Amino acid sequence: MQEKLEFLIALATEKHFGRAAQVCGVSQPNLSAAIKQLESTMGVPLVDRGARFIGFTPEGERVLEWARRIVGDYKAMRADIETMKQGLTGTLRLVVVPTALPMVQRLTATVWSMHPGIKITIASHSSTEILSRLENLEAEAGITYLDNEPLGNVDEVPLYHERYHLITSVDGPFGTRDSITWEEAATVPLCLLNANMQNRRIIDRAFAEAGVHAEPMLESNSIVVLTNHLCTGMWSTIMPRIMADSLLLPPTIRAIPIVAPELSTLIGLVVARRDPQPPLTAALIADARRLAPELAMAA
Repeated sequence: MQEKLEFLIALATEKHFGRAAQVCGVSQPNLSAAIKQLESTMGVPLVDRGARFIGFTPEGERVLEWARRIVGDYKAMRADIETMKQGLTGTLRLVVVPTALPMVQRLTATVWSMHPGIKITIASHSSTEILSRLENLEAEAGITYLDNEPLGNVDEVPLYHERYHLITSVDGPFGTRDSITWEEAATVPLCLLNANMQNRRIIDRAFAEAGVHAEPMLESNSIVVLTNHLCTGMWSTIMPRIMADSLLLPPTIRAIPIVAPELSTLIGLVVARRDPQPPLTAALIADARRLAPELAMAA
C-alpha cells in the first residue's frame, strides 16, 4: 500500500505518468496498474484520465492528502528508529528563496557543526515551489517569506526581516542619495526577478502602494544575471541589503534604502506540520530558533 501511495504522490509532483514512473524507478504500465489497484481498493476513481494526465478527482485529492501524511509519518518513523540505532544521520534537503541564500550558510554551518554526521543539500526555488516540495515530501524544510501569502499546513520559525534597497550606480541620478522613495525608484531602468517570484510580487505591491507602476527593462530568475547587469552601470535593481552585501559589487555600485513606504518582509524556516517531527527536522528547528536572534541582528 505504501508504494502505491508513493506513486500517487509522484504523479501529483510530476503531473505526467511517464515522468512519475521514471522518478519511482518503475515502468509506466506498472505505475498505472498500481494506481488503478489503489482506485479499486478505495472504490472510487482517483485520477482524471484522457490521452494524458488531467488531474485528480475530488476523492483523489483527499486520498493524496492522506497519502502525504501516511508516507511522511512512515518516513519519520524510520528516521526516528535509525537515529536511535546510530545517532543523527541522513540528508537534510533545504529549499530556499533566492534572496535568502546569503543567510542560509549561517544556519547550515550551525546545524552541521552540531550534527556532523548529516549531509545537506540546498536548492533555490520560488516560494510556491518550496511549499509544493514540502507538501510532496521532496524537501525537509524551506526558507521563505512568512507574512505575505498563504503558507498552508506548515510550522514556522521566524528568522529575520528583509529590508529593500535600490542597488544602483554612483553615477546614476540617485547615486549620491542617502534614501529614495518607491516613486523615484520606478523612474530608473530596472532589472528584477521574474514575476512568478514572491520577491518580485512584494516589490510590485510596494510600487502599487506608492501609486506608480514600474516596468522592468530586464527580468530573470537568476541573481547572477541581475548582478552581471548591475555591474555594467546601465541597470539598477531592488533587493534586500544583505543580498546586495553578499554580491561583492564594485565600489561604483551603491545600496540606497527605499522609504515612503519603508518595507520589510519576514523570512523564516518552514517545515511540514507533523507531530512528532523527524529527528533531523526537529534538530533543524531547534538550531534555527537558537540562531534567529543573531540572524535578525545581521539583517
